Amino acid sequence: MNRQKTDKPRGVLKTATAAPERYRHARYHPSPDLAAYVEHYWAVEWDLRGLSPDRAETLPHPSVHLIFERDGDGRETSSRVAGVARGKFSRELSGQGGVIAAKFRPGGFYPFATGGISTLTDKVIPVVDVFGAACEAAARSIFVARDDATRISALESFLRQRQPVADEQVPRVAAMVYAIAGDRDVTKVEDLVERYGLNVRALQRLFAKYVGVSPKWVIRRYRLHEAAEQLGSNTAISQTDLALSLGYSDQAHFTRDFKAIVGTSPAAYARRAGK
Repeated sequence: MNRQKTDKPRGVLKTATAAPERYRHARYHPSPDLAAYVEHYWAVEWDLRGLSPDRAETLPHPSVHLIFERDGDGRETSSRVAGVARGKFSRELSGQGGVIAAKFRPGGFYPFATGGISTLTDKVIPVVDVFGAACEAAARSIFVARDDATRISALESFLRQRQPVADEQVPRVAAMVYAIAGDRDVTKVEDLVERYGLNVRALQRLFAKYVGVSPKWVIRRYRLHEAAEQLGSNTAISQTDLALSLGYSDQAHFTRDFKAIVGTSPAAYARRAGK
């Protein structure tokens, strides 16, 4: 049984109507032999029959997802590969259904793909278009399973059968992305240049090939994650101070970026989070 994760998920926005008590969300660590590629598996189940729909929104991470969605009877409704989404993710939940998915580490899907990950950016495509007919048997075994452990076991078996070839750039790229996520002092590409000894053009090529987006985009996305977290937990925070701490030259630039992606101003977001 894959061990369940207990840390708080990052990037969940407080802009939507989804109430956590109305659906189940769980995340699981991958088996050790797949940990170089998979960050975690995630499962969501909902039963809103007779209830009003819910809407969940997130700021996606720079990760590719392999997703298997079913209806309440366990029948397949969608098997898809979702590339990095540069915009906000918004999904209305209604009726009854569930999802089991693999969230790949930044760069971790590259050994399974047939080309650079940038070809998947902002796209959602059928699994069969990536893996061919070989995925159909795996999908069936996932959809007939009745619990997370069995679904994850089937998903991991499918990934192992793909026999990904080790690539030294995969852990290198992942380390860079996780450094951006965990270090608020990384606010510009030059910080990565200095830390990893690569020039800007080399970083851009590396990120396009393995991550699917530019290093500048990754930095901005994780700084917006930080902004949403701080605004959601401290409604009295100074937005000017927050903007400067995240590397923005002024509050106006920060406000434009935040509103363009999240869909509301930082002030409005803080007000909603404080309700």
